[in-house]
This record gives sequence, C-alpha cells and structure tokens, in this order.
Amino acid sequence: MSLLPSRFIYLCLHFLVLYFQLQESQQSSADFRFYIENHTRNPDDLSRKQVRIYQLYSRTTGRHVQILGKKINANGDDGGKYALLVVETETFGSHIRIKGKESEHYICMNEKGKIVGRPDGRKQECVFVEEFLENNYTALVSAKYKGWYLGFNRKGRPKKGSRTTQRQQEVHFMKRQPKGVVDPLEEFRFTTVTKRTRRARRLKPNSKRN
Repeated sequence: MSLLPSRFIYLCLHFLVLYFQLQESQQSSADFRFYIENHTRNPDDLSRKQVRIYQLYSRTTGRHVQILGKKINANGDDGGKYALLVVETETFGSHIRIKGKESEHYICMNEKGKIVGRPDGRKQECVFVEEFLENNYTALVSAKYKGWYLGFNRKGRPKKGSRTTQRQQEVHFMKRQPKGVVDPLEEFRFTTVTKRTRRARRLKPNSKRN
C-alpha cells in the first residue's frame, strides 16, 4: 500500500516537469516569431544588408526602370547611368530598397500610391517585397501598403499602386546585368557539339604533329 502514494507523487512530478517544458518552448517560439515579424516589418540599420547592382527590365515598355531624381520611369536605355540600380536586401525575408546609382534617390510609394524618388530611403514607404512569379519575372509589392505594386504603363509612366495587381504585365520586371557586364553564370554554359566541332577536334592533334 505504501508504494501507491509514492508512485502517484512521481507521476505528478513527471507531468509537472513536462508541463513547464512545454510552456517554455511555446514562449520561446512565440518570442522568436515576434522577433522575425518585427524585423521584417521594420528593418533597421543594424541588420546585415546585401547590396547588388543590376537593372530592372520592364515587361510593358521593353526598356529599363530609371531613377532621375524625384521622377521615375521605365524608359531607360540598357546600360544607361540612370538605369543602374543599387538594391539593398535586408537580412530577413525579401525586403529590398532600390536606389539609383547616379541620382542616389530611392524608389518610394506614398499613401496615395504614387511612385516618387526620395533621397532618404529609411522609411517603410521605400521598402518593397520581391515576389517571384512562374514566368521568371519578378513583382515588387509595397511593404507598407499591402497589395500595391510597383508598375509602369506602356509609355513608361508610373501607375498608382491602388490600380495594380500581381497579374498585370505592368508590374512584371526582370533583373538584368548592366550592358557590358557578363553574368558569372554565363561562363558555365555548355557548348553545343556539332559534326563540325567533332571534325575540328579530330584534326587538331594532327595539325600539331605537322
């Protein structure tokens, strides 16, 4: 009879330990989730940034996004100085800031959905989230105004964010290297082997012997 109380106490203590461990794990996961959401919503200057330089090819105009200062359009030439973009990627998620290398102005979207260039890109209005589409294009949605995308009409003029959707071609862009700059991946492309190249390979050793 004396074994029953001790066994009962042991079981109670065991379940109590399991309960506290479960509470601690839930609290830590909740804190980490809050930490991630807080940093993706409000990226700060202490976060590690990755900086890249490339162009944004517009699907509608067939030209490139260029930042002239306060004015932004999608009529830039390939390799044009105003079409070179400095893209700062935050540590968490796909939050980016886009700055003109020449003008040093950031692409921002105000509360009316208007695309403007600003010299200070630290505000949330100047942060966009990359969305990778199935057709190899990329869409950029405002981090502050959900569902509002960066887009340009056929004349290269900015569209209001409130009039955009992800399916519109006006919001589809493709990242491209500046003119004259070779993508490192291009060096690893396979060479197509034809009858002519096979014949040249067979004749090459013979030519060295002669």
